[in-house]
Amino acid sequence: MKIISITSHVLQCDMPTELGYSQQYYDKRTAHLVRVETDEGITGWGECFGPGNVALANKTIVERVIAPMVVGMDALDRDVIWHKVYNLLRDHGQKGMPIQSLSGVDIALWDIAGKAANLPIHKLIGGAHRKDVAAYGYGMMLKREGVADHVARFKDEAASIIGMGFGATKMKTGLGPRDDVKLCAAVAEAVGDAKFMVDANHCYTTSDAFYVGRALDEMGAYWFEEPVAPEDHDGYRELRAGLSTNISGGEAEFARWGWRQILENRGLDIAQPEVCALGGITEYLRVLALCHAHFTPVINHVWGSAIAVATNLQLLAAMPPMPGGLYPWEPMLEFDTTENRFRDHLLTDPLDIQGQVKRNSGRVKIPEGPGLGVTPDPDFIKTYEIQ
Repeated sequence: MKIISITSHVLQCDMPTELGYSQQYYDKRTAHLVRVETDEGITGWGECFGPGNVALANKTIVERVIAPMVVGMDALDRDVIWHKVYNLLRDHGQKGMPIQSLSGVDIALWDIAGKAANLPIHKLIGGAHRKDVAAYGYGMMLKREGVADHVARFKDEAASIIGMGFGATKMKTGLGPRDDVKLCAAVAEAVGDAKFMVDANHCYTTSDAFYVGRALDEMGAYWFEEPVAPEDHDGYRELRAGLSTNISGGEAEFARWGWRQILENRGLDIAQPEVCALGGITEYLRVLALCHAHFTPVINHVWGSAIAVATNLQLLAAMPPMPGGLYPWEPMLEFDTTENRFRDHLLTDPLDIQGQVKRNSGRVKIPEGPGLGVTPDPDFIKTYEIQ
């Protein structure tokens, strides 16, 4: 079954309101889908991590760099294709946009393989350890408003997310250490007995991260995500050793070699690989094995369209329990509660995550159809695609 074409579809729309995190504000939503077609009429879909102009740059890499390397190859030779592309691009970047671009192509090839076998991807990996998975809802984004307004809004939004049926929620920080502690205290009060997590998007120095982290220890936060720059491996290790709150991160790391350095450094309590960035499903499985070999639990980072969500549901189904036994530690699905039409309206048969959470005590079912188990609506794609 030969690959005959690889096409990127970059979708973009205006958001209802501007949102932000510690690095920037944004008012447009972007999704980068990859379509791989074969000579047997089977089409696969994948997704590349990266918003805005990054998605447009990745589109060029997918169509002008990767496609000429692999068109004509057997679509079922996923690992052969992965290594061919990685080896030819190694001199131009072992991390970043080349690997994000490869991720989307690789996911599409897994979708093709599942459709060819008439099996969901989790069956190709080895089976489902679970038929559904708990979801946590994140929100509480930054806006161009004062601290008091943030505190009031975060408190209301945290309670609302738990009220939707999510068993845990995650907030953003980035106003500065002292003001961020006020935000965290408001969320801790609002969630009651539910879990809450804090995502800094690497905005702190190590000393400022300790200031916030010690406060989180007192509040009982479940994890402190990306407290310092992803390159600061020593900072992660120091924070993990000095705080009781779980330290999480890894969404900005790529491939098994980068992940090996993080894990050997012992800086993470919880690993958060991003399958649409680190090299696709083929490489994700190697990273997952490395994480579990280092006895590090995994909760996938999830950002993007319904294709990204479906991909992660397949992976969460196939993730072995850790450490095993009657009551093992279990992963969760990350779910962005802000408006996202590329997630909620992209598919011919929507996943309806929020509806499932409300109906199923905070849990989401794993798609059982072939491949990813979902189908994008071509008319929807035409409506929002940019060139």
